[in-house]
Formats: sequence, C-alpha cells, structure tokens
Amino acid sequence: MIEVGARAPSFSLLDQDLSKVSLADFAGSRLVLAFYPADFSPVCSDQLSIYQEVLGEIRARGAELVGISVDGPHCHAAFRAHAGLEFPLLSDFHPKGAVATSYGAYLEKRGHCSRTLAVIDPAGVIAFSYTAPYPEIPGANLIFDGLAAA
Repeated sequence: MIEVGARAPSFSLLDQDLSKVSLADFAGSRLVLAFYPADFSPVCSDQLSIYQEVLGEIRARGAELVGISVDGPHCHAAFRAHAGLEFPLLSDFHPKGAVATSYGAYLEKRGHCSRTLAVIDPAGVIAFSYTAPYPEIPGANLIFDGLAAA
C-alpha cells in the first residue's frame, strides 16, 4: 500500500469508453482511486455498488472517484452498464497491474488488484490509503475519512 505523504504516481489508462484518463486530468482536485480485483465478481459488485450509492456525496465534497482493475475496457463497459455505475472504470490491463503496482495495490500471486483506496489531495499527494484484508470491503466511511484528510 502506498504511504501517506508520497507523491501520487502518474498514470494514463483507458476507461470503459476507450478514452484515455490520466492523473493529470484531476490536477488541483481531490481524487479517490478504488482498486478492486475483478468486474462481475459478487464482492466487487457489492463494493462498487456501495460507492455508486454515495457518489453524489463524494462529488459534493469536491472529489471524483474512479475504479481501477486489471480487466479490459470492454469488460469494464459491460460491467459498468450492468451495475449502473456512473463513475469511470480504468483498465490496468497492459502491462498488467503496472499502475496498481505503483500504488502498492497489485497482488502478483493472484494476478489482480487488492481492495485498496487511495485519496489524492489537490497537490497530487497521497492523503489517505487503506488496503482491506481479504475478503473485507472498504466501506464508504473510509472514503469519507480519506476525503477529510485531503
């Protein structure tokens, strides 16, 4: 897990619409990165549905939320539509898990991301990070704790 106070590693990934999304797109804003193992898994579906429920409150606090997993953009598009998600899902597909690795959120032995939250402050610094023990879901309360720190 990336340490609080570290500079947020830069990234540029494709979203579910094949549009490139970069950390630089959020410069001067607060950003919540929600790393998760896989689209369509029951626990991940629950996790991201919880985040969708509080998306309005996250945005009301002046922050944006993106999900990141090693699934491809087309899988993200199907999952996002199926789950009714309104926030972007970014594909850390190739090289597999490179961005997750830079944030300390990649599980090499499993080949997917851990359930990790990273909150980036407007200066591009990690203000909060949390990795949930398996199979715990990091709840929305942790996002709000992270935003309070940013």
